[in-house]
Amino acid sequence: MKRFLSLVAIVIVLAVMATAAWLWAPLGENQSLQDARAAALKYDVEIIRDSWGVPHIFGSRDADVAYGLGYAQSEDDLGTLQTVLAASRGQLARYRGSDAAVSDYLVTLLGVWDLIDEKYESDLPEPARMMAEAYAVGVNLYAAEHPEEAFEGLYPMTGKDVVAGFVFKAPFFYGADKVLTKLLTGAGDRSLAIAPLEVNTAFHLLPTPPVVLGSNAIAVAPSRSTDAVTRLLVNSHQPYTGPVAWYEAHLISQEGLDIYGGTFPGGPVIFNGFNRNLGWANTVNNPDLIDVYQLTINPDDDNEYLMDGEYLAFEQQTAFINVALWGPFALPAERTAYRSVHGPVLKTEHGVFAIRYAGMSELRQLEQYRRLNKATDFEEWSAAMSMVALPSINYIYADKDGNIAFVYNGQFPQRAQGWDWSIDLPGDRSDLIWDSYHPYADIPKLINPSSGILFNANNSPFSATNGTDNLNRESFDSTYGLQDDETNRSLRLMELTQDMQPISRDRLLQIKFDKAYSKHSKVAKVIEEILAKDWSADSTLSAAAEHLRAWNLVTDAGNRHAALGVLTTMSQTQALAIDRDKVAIRSQAPKTAARREH
Repeated sequence: MKRFLSLVAIVIVLAVMATAAWLWAPLGENQSLQDARAAALKYDVEIIRDSWGVPHIFGSRDADVAYGLGYAQSEDDLGTLQTVLAASRGQLARYRGSDAAVSDYLVTLLGVWDLIDEKYESDLPEPARMMAEAYAVGVNLYAAEHPEEAFEGLYPMTGKDVVAGFVFKAPFFYGADKVLTKLLTGAGDRSLAIAPLEVNTAFHLLPTPPVVLGSNAIAVAPSRSTDAVTRLLVNSHQPYTGPVAWYEAHLISQEGLDIYGGTFPGGPVIFNGFNRNLGWANTVNNPDLIDVYQLTINPDDDNEYLMDGEYLAFEQQTAFINVALWGPFALPAERTAYRSVHGPVLKTEHGVFAIRYAGMSELRQLEQYRRLNKATDFEEWSAAMSMVALPSINYIYADKDGNIAFVYNGQFPQRAQGWDWSIDLPGDRSDLIWDSYHPYADIPKLINPSSGILFNANNSPFSATNGTDNLNRESFDSTYGLQDDETNRSLRLMELTQDMQPISRDRLLQIKFDKAYSKHSKVAKVIEEILAKDWSADSTLSAAAEHLRAWNLVTDAGNRHAALGVLTTMSQTQALAIDRDKVAIRSQAPKTAARREH
C-alpha cells in the first residue's frame, strides 16, 4: 500500500508539474530605462500644465509634440493607455483574464495586424508614421521610468501599435459590436434580402429605445450672430474613463500645429477642437455601414462556401490567446478565425455569416486627423476630409472667415441598386460584394446655409438647420444606409432656433444647457399614452398619474414632477448605465482633484 500511495503521489506530482509547464507563460521583461532614454534623445519637447492640469505641449517638430503627448497621457492615465495597447495587439486577456478573450479573438478575426503589416509603410505617409512612432517613444519612456505602473512584457510600444488602435476601434463607432453580438448570440430574427422586383418582407430587428443619450454640436455663422461673430459649440458626450474618454490637450509646433481639443488614449493628434483659424465638433452618426451575408456551406465540407455556383475554401488563421490565471501562469487557447471573399466569417449554431464593413482595409485615419489638425482654412480642411479615411462620425465645422458646414461623414459603400441592404444578403453572389466607397463630393453635407446655423445631436442628416436649406432625402438612394431618426436633443435644437432670430453668446449657452424634452419627443409620447389610460381603480397610481400630468417636460433641479417623468420613461438598461457612470465618476473624483491641485 505504501508503494502504491508513493506511486500515486509521484503521478500527481508529475501531472502537476506537466500542467504547470503547460501553463507557464512568463511575460518577459519590458524595454529597459536605458534603451527608452536613448530612443527619447531624438525628441525635444516642453510640457506646461495649466491650473486644470491640461498639458500645453511645445516642440519644434510635429513629432516632438506627439512624443510629448504620449508622455503626458502616460503621466495622467497609463493604465487606460496600456489597456488600449494590449487590446489592439490582441493580448488583453493575458492581463485582464477570460473577459477579454473575445476582444483578442476579434483582433485576429478582423485582420487588424494583417492590414498593419501590409500597408503601414505603403499607405501611411511618413509624417504620420513619424508622429505615431514619436508618440510611442513618449509612452515607452514613462513606462520605463515607472515600472510599477507598467504591464509586464508589453513594452516597447511601436508606431504600428498606435495605428492598430485606430484600425481596431473604428468599426465600433458605428455599431460593429452590436452586429457581431447579434450574430454570435443569435439575438433577434434574421431576414434575408431577396432579389429586386420580388416581394420584400424584410423588417428591422430591434426597436429604438425610448430615451437616447448622446452629443450636441452647433455652429453659428456671423449672419445669425448678434455681434457678427462665428461661434462653435463642441459638446461631445464622452465617458470620464475608458478607451474613448476625452483627453484634453494643446499641441504647438513650429511645423504648423497649434490646436486645442480632445483626443483618446493612444491618439497622437487632436480628434476634435480648434486652432487659430477653424474648429470642428463631432457627434456619432449611425449609417448602415455593415453588411451581413448568409453563407451556403458545402454539405460535404464545412470549410467551403458557395460562391457563383462553385465552392470556395475559407481562409483560416489561428488566434492564439493567453488567458491570465495567476502570476506567470496563463491558459493557452486557440481559435480559428475564418475569412471569405466578403470578409470575416462567424460560424454560429444558427448559421454561418460573413461581414463586410466600412474601413476594413483602411489605416490612414491618423493621416487624415493630422491634416485636419494643421488645416488653416476651409479649403485645406475640406481637402483633408476628402481623404474619406474615417469610416463614420458627423462633423460640424466653423472658421474665422464665417464659414460653417455640416458633414455626415462616412465611408459609404457603392452597393448594388435594388436590394434591401438593411438586412442579410445572399452570400453566394459576387455581384453583392462591394469594393469601393462614394467620393467625398457625394457624401451628405451642408455648407453655409442661409439660416446661418447648423447643428447635430446624433440625428438624421436631413434636419441640420432651420428653414429650407436642409438636405433632400431624394438626393441619396437607399444604398447609402442613412439614418432617419431624431433625438430629443435634435428636436429641441430645432424648436429653440426655429424663430430665426439672431443668436447671442448668452443665448447659445442657454440652448446648450436646455433641460427640457420636446413635445414631439418619444418621452412626450410615452407620457401621453400613460395618461390616456384609466388609473382610477388604484388610488396610488391615480395620484401618480395626476402628478405626472402636471409635468411640463422640463428637468430643472427644482422641478418636483421631473423625477417621476424621467424615471417612468427611462428603460432599466439606461438607468443601470447611468448608475455605473456615476460610480465611475465618483471613483475618479479624488484622483482628478489631486491632479488638478498638483
